[in-house]
Amino acid sequence: MRARFVQYRWLFLMLIPGVLYFALFKYLPMYGITIAFQDFLPFLGYSGSPWVGLKHFEALFSGPDFPRILANTLILAGLHIVIVFPAPILVALLLNELRITWLKRAVQSSIYIPHFLSWTIVASLTFLLFGLDPGPITKFVAGAFGMQVDFLADPEWFRPLIILQSIWKGTGWGTIIYLAALTGVDPNLYEAARIDGANRWRQMWHVTLPAIRSTVVVMAILMTGNLLDTGFEQIFLMTNSLNRSVADVFDTYVYTMGITQGMYSYSTAVGLFKALVGIVLIFGSNALARKFGQSGLF
Repeated sequence: MRARFVQYRWLFLMLIPGVLYFALFKYLPMYGITIAFQDFLPFLGYSGSPWVGLKHFEALFSGPDFPRILANTLILAGLHIVIVFPAPILVALLLNELRITWLKRAVQSSIYIPHFLSWTIVASLTFLLFGLDPGPITKFVAGAFGMQVDFLADPEWFRPLIILQSIWKGTGWGTIIYLAALTGVDPNLYEAARIDGANRWRQMWHVTLPAIRSTVVVMAILMTGNLLDTGFEQIFLMTNSLNRSVADVFDTYVYTMGITQGMYSYSTAVGLFKALVGIVLIFGSNALARKFGQSGLF
């Protein structure tokens, strides 16, 4: 170990900033989850606040808000898995079949640009496009179908807008990951498939998809771990008093109860519950992947 440390001393030196970052900003603050088992009062601190056991967890599970928040979170998570997750795979497969190099690069660059935009900009563009007064899409719907739809206030349109935003912003990033995986496919496999009489569709099904299967599994496991993490900024920016019944999720609920109402212990218990579910889902999905012969995440 000492010899390897001396040999790779500069690599270990480069690790120090990353290790310090995770130690100071990720692992050290984890001590704060202890307030989930206390009636935390800031002026009493961690050591002076009384311990109450599982009181806040019992209040969470028996409270009237839990079924609604859980349902909203699971519905959004299910829509992301069914619609948002396959979108980069589909786009990567289509781009991989494109033989015009400049067009392929142009499309890839254009769909990747939204990844660098903040959710504030994405929400602002949504308000401009779907607003009642200046929104061109709202005016088009009113003119084409003769009906005035308030996309931003109607609870039925909240989830479709969230999914559209997620697809527009995240598809380009996921596409690059799958295209990178496709670069490792041996061209001889396609040649052998063509000799056997496989058309483009058969080549995609029997060569391309199996080549990125391991990448798809890893990305699926990571997404499963974030099943209850629907994203605070996006949901918060799109929430208003009219669509709150379908917009409240665990992330926004933690903010509402912890920051605006000062219920620090209760909101920490909600966040800890969400984190524990994520850990169980990661280990469970990874074990399931390994059971079916995939390499998994670890």
